[in-house]
Amino acid sequence: MKVASTVPVMMYHHVTPEGGMINASPEHFEQHLQWLQRHGWTSLTTEQFVGHLQGQGVPPKSVLITFDDGYLDNWVYAYPLLKKYGFNAVIFLVTDWIKDGPVRPYRGQAQDLPACPVHRECEARIEQGRSDEVILRWSEIHAMQAEGVFEFHSHTHTHTRWDLSEQRDQKNDKMRWELEQSRKTLMANMGSVSDQLCWPQGYFDPDYVQIAQQAGFRYLYTTKAFGSNQPGSDPLHIYRFAVRDTTGVSIGRRLNVAIHPVIGPIFNRWKAWRRRQRQK
Repeated sequence: MKVASTVPVMMYHHVTPEGGMINASPEHFEQHLQWLQRHGWTSLTTEQFVGHLQGQGVPPKSVLITFDDGYLDNWVYAYPLLKKYGFNAVIFLVTDWIKDGPVRPYRGQAQDLPACPVHRECEARIEQGRSDEVILRWSEIHAMQAEGVFEFHSHTHTHTRWDLSEQRDQKNDKMRWELEQSRKTLMANMGSVSDQLCWPQGYFDPDYVQIAQQAGFRYLYTTKAFGSNQPGSDPLHIYRFAVRDTTGVSIGRRLNVAIHPVIGPIFNRWKAWRRRQRQK
């Protein structure tokens, strides 16, 4: 049986009526899912993805769909579309931002939907202590998990770049605290915590990797796009590419490049080289 040689990991943040750099409009997100469905792609769970990394075969056209931070719009817009097309996905949660409360309506349930602002406005409200206005509630998380549409993992507790803070000399201790608090919060609210971790804002260093391993995390997700997740690949350095507010056909081209045995590696080397040149 033919199996995947590499599995691309798609990275989303928002699905909102206003598109943007890290927003996909509901129309474009639906096009992404339609393209995947029409061309016979399979969305994996993290358990299946781990199996792929360990050499257990998954279908040739397999993808892992991920969302970072846990925004309310993931419930309002992404969830009903994933459910409609029969795909599952992953959300990496910033656990300190999540509050209690009843579920809010999602698209298809009511015409009067909660406001789902663009990324910068979400950041501003979180900074003001108003995270409940833009972040998922535990009730919504439980509802999506019960349906088998989303699974949930750690994105640290506060999403802080301690290496850029005034306490940068304590960054390692701060990260140990972040991971401990995240694990405690997930365990208290969901009854379990996994060995999957996504780095906040994509930053990590050798110290952080060691700290994550000591905390029980075995699979570490980056924001680095130019590499392949193949059987035997380093589970401490999982590649993901950011999905733009673009058409399904455009996303299809990117996925087909990613899994091509010849074009994919050439594309990744070229893009990595271009990035290095720009940074000089």
